[in-house]
Amino acid sequence: MTRNAFNIVFLGTDIVIALALGVGLYTFLYAKGYSYFTNDPAACANCHIMDEQYAGWTKSSHHAVAACNDCHTPPGFFGKYMTKASNGFWHSFAFTTGIYPDPLQIKERNREVTEAACRGCHADIVMSIDSRNDGAGMLSCISCHRSVGHFE
Repeated sequence: MTRNAFNIVFLGTDIVIALALGVGLYTFLYAKGYSYFTNDPAACANCHIMDEQYAGWTKSSHHAVAACNDCHTPPGFFGKYMTKASNGFWHSFAFTTGIYPDPLQIKERNREVTEAACRGCHADIVMSIDSRNDGAGMLSCISCHRSVGHFE
């Protein structure tokens, strides 16, 4: 390959990378991506599909004691932000492409995080219920109380 041909290929690659970064930055700013680094529940309503969940949370018994991150991200800096990054990417992808279930359905990994949050905040009562379950295995908090955090 000649030096001029190499420079043209290299320049083309630079343009593609710059274009991808520009589109990514524009999308991040337009979608208020920076708001997901906060603990503000209103950030979850940036996507109109979450309006119903956000409105339900504002009327729920948990409104005064828990924000979205308290129930939907694991404790600790690393776990919280890895979960937010993964969910943010896949939610953005699904909403942009339109390939999300309607009504929304929680994924198994997020169900486990939410279940652990319930059990963490309500440890005393959960221990009492689990001990009365005659070794039949742990009951799922959210199987019976799935609307507690969002709808009442």
